[in-house]
Amino acid sequence: MAYWLAKTEPESYSYADLVRLGRDRWNGVRNFKALKYMRTMQLGDLVFIYHTGKEKAIVGVAEVVATAYPDPEEQDPRYIVVDVAPRYPLDRPVTLKEVKQNSVFGEWELVHQPRLSVMPVTEEHWSLVHQIAKLP
Repeated sequence: MAYWLAKTEPESYSYADLVRLGRDRWNGVRNFKALKYMRTMQLGDLVFIYHTGKEKAIVGVAEVVATAYPDPEEQDPRYIVVDVAPRYPLDRPVTLKEVKQNSVFGEWELVHQPRLSVMPVTEEHWSLVHQIAKLP
């Protein structure tokens, strides 16, 4: 199993929207590095859902329930989507500020490539985000 982070603008589509729908297509990704990452996602991989904009926080976890396929709303076959289903919200959101303040996250693309909308998450980072989410 691999771990990922996917960003969304909560005003347009939030983790709560995914929960309400139960399963949905993760679309709208145009960055080719992010698309490359999406092509490697496998069934059962887990994904942090990150709210951009004013929130800038990891808020929940989803699971990949369908691997990459062409975006049915696009003519260009380079644009792909995956299907995800919600698994659980974090006990509390983990902010970008908290991530940046922790040196363990220093090499993570979330810190260095803020425009990248989909990226891998190491097992160490996955565990640490969960630990931080449980702090008061």
